[in-house]
Amino acid sequence: MRIIVVDNYEEMSKRAALTIASQVTLKPNSVLGLATGDTPLGMYKELIKLYNKKEVDFSEVKTFNLDEYYGLNRENPQSYHSYMINNLFNHININRENINVPSGTAKDVSEVCREYENKIKEAGGIDMQVLGIGGNGHIGFNEPDVNFEAETHLVNLDEQTIEANSRFFNSIKDVPVKAISMGIKTIMSSKKIILLANGTSKAEAIEKAVKGKINPSVPASILQLHNDVTIIIDREAASGLDLA
Repeated sequence: MRIIVVDNYEEMSKRAALTIASQVTLKPNSVLGLATGDTPLGMYKELIKLYNKKEVDFSEVKTFNLDEYYGLNRENPQSYHSYMINNLFNHININRENINVPSGTAKDVSEVCREYENKIKEAGGIDMQVLGIGGNGHIGFNEPDVNFEAETHLVNLDEQTIEANSRFFNSIKDVPVKAISMGIKTIMSSKKIILLANGTSKAEAIEKAVKGKINPSVPASILQLHNDVTIIIDREAASGLDLA
């Protein structure tokens, strides 16, 4: 596990974008696992800048998103499909047929999850997975539990997660209470993983994930077992690691 501590969010975003761009340059048909939320927004803006300067080409890239709210259609402004379209895909030369986000409105959720897993396998697996981390230590929407869920599955969202995500909605009552998420095994099968975090609100989760015992109560702690993880965090998020 490699830990890179930077001064601020902007530097974190630039380092992450350069890491993704390097992956795509070395392997133009890379399969990228992508995350949503506040944390990767800066990274996506930096990737768009690199694309506009013709420093990275996404024409052969395939993407798989970590998760999607269950109950929101893809056109809903708060869906993660809309998030990705608005914050990245509309601004780069990715082939729309190579974009994969779980369906949040499918009636047969189990079948959607199986198909998603099969698509990832057919693509050759994820070359580089981008992760954020929740204040409770979740990665994707894998919430603290008594065991690890292996593959893509339907999740009941934790109250802390619902409250944290309510800032994106008009009311906490509008926040979906379920989501479809890649499982821990799916994430851990990625060849490379980069995890991004910033701010003091993530310091405890980072400390537990990096220094704590591997435990489903802190889902991110499983990353200690992966052989190629890079954590890019600002000094505030790193405050519990005795590194900053």
